[in-house]
Amino acid sequence: MGINRCSECWAKQEIIDRLTVENQSLKQRLRNRERKEREGFFGSSTPSSKLPVKPNSAEPMQGKPKGGQPGHCGGGGRKTFTQADRIVEVPGQVDTHCPDCGFPLQDKGTDKRSVIESQPLKAQQVLYRLPKSYCPHCKKTFKPSAPGVLPKGLYGNQLISTAATMHYLHGIPMGRICEQIGIGPGSLIEIFHRLSGLFAGVCDQLIELYRQSWVRHADETGWRREGINGYTWLFATSRISIFQFRNTRSAQVAKAVFGEKKLQGILVVDRYAGYNKVPCDIQYCYAHLLREVQDLEKEFPDSPEVKTFVNVMAPLLSLAMALRNQPITNEEFYTKAAEVKSEIVAAIEAPAKHAGIQYIQDIFYKNQARMYHWAADRRIPADNNLAERDLRPTVIARKVSFGSQSDAGANTRGILMSVLCTLKKQQLDVASELKRVLDLLAEDISKNPFPLLFPNPGLLTNPQETSPPVPKA
Repeated sequence: MGINRCSECWAKQEIIDRLTVENQSLKQRLRNRERKEREGFFGSSTPSSKLPVKPNSAEPMQGKPKGGQPGHCGGGGRKTFTQADRIVEVPGQVDTHCPDCGFPLQDKGTDKRSVIESQPLKAQQVLYRLPKSYCPHCKKTFKPSAPGVLPKGLYGNQLISTAATMHYLHGIPMGRICEQIGIGPGSLIEIFHRLSGLFAGVCDQLIELYRQSWVRHADETGWRREGINGYTWLFATSRISIFQFRNTRSAQVAKAVFGEKKLQGILVVDRYAGYNKVPCDIQYCYAHLLREVQDLEKEFPDSPEVKTFVNVMAPLLSLAMALRNQPITNEEFYTKAAEVKSEIVAAIEAPAKHAGIQYIQDIFYKNQARMYHWAADRRIPADNNLAERDLRPTVIARKVSFGSQSDAGANTRGILMSVLCTLKKQQLDVASELKRVLDLLAEDISKNPFPLLFPNPGLLTNPQETSPPVPKA
């Protein structure tokens, strides 16, 4: 075929090509704008609270019928307590005759009515009368200490434990606690600062145990201090939670926690570069990668190549994250994990023309040493969901309180959240345990609080997390 040398045809073709490219660009910008309006600024990673338009509930959840699920046997109604905390005798009828017909009433014994009740949460002013003794020879006066009160303390340990648990563990705003308990915000702040001072050295010992764990997690999120942007850093295992509130997202924060010496085990994180120089191996979170793969299809819905890649890759990433929790033996797990890993590698090494697919493939190519630890050791998860769940209460607190009002407040929050959340992971009644420890410190304030809080440190370093890797069956 000959070449069309007509100058007018050539100019028209140039206009057509330019308009075609411009049309494609405008379509892409329109899709991105519609997606941002629908999913928010961060796409699929946008938290639900920041979605511009939230979808309606699924149709099965709308107008949910009352009662049990279809086919579910009932519980037999309300049951009487086998052991009540308090029994109240209600006086009977004053009249001896029926108020309707006047016939004499007969005694039919008593009936039981089970009720769950609570006492109002209010601070009580307690006056302790302490007996004094005097030695005329030594010229000294002796008297016992008030029970359940720290030295020179105005507030009892039960009040302190309840308030700290409500604020730092359950996320109840400080103003609401002041209304319920009946004390001022200034007093409550002083209580928290003194409590954090007692437990100031606990975090350092938790960090040492964190370094000994085989599987570690880390994550960070925003947290303002004195109106200035800062960050909450979380370093966690299934038994430990360490919170650090810093004004920077620098890698120096992670470096200070992990130290300089080479550590055994794995750190599970997202792909933030601040963890690149930690002295241990890293497993990247597949949940973040799965969102990027799914976002690729949303960004290029008309590309058959992208759709095929997503249909192959997304189920493999989901299966890799769920495989370790399936009720199968270790031998079955490692066999299945090897199959899933080989399929992921095949999808990554398959030739691709689309730039978006190549971007995902490059992530796996350049970070092969950080992608497949989960397949070699069942204890290692392929996701960082543990850290995400541990950080969620802090995110909620950030929305309510807008951060800390001072550096001292941020430091107090970091110490108390580390102590209380770690206690919670031991499946203990946190408020009761905290009061028990404070009562022991009230007897001797010089005691080291760490062995009082955690009398068995071996429970913090789960043997399944500190032992060598499980060999393949």
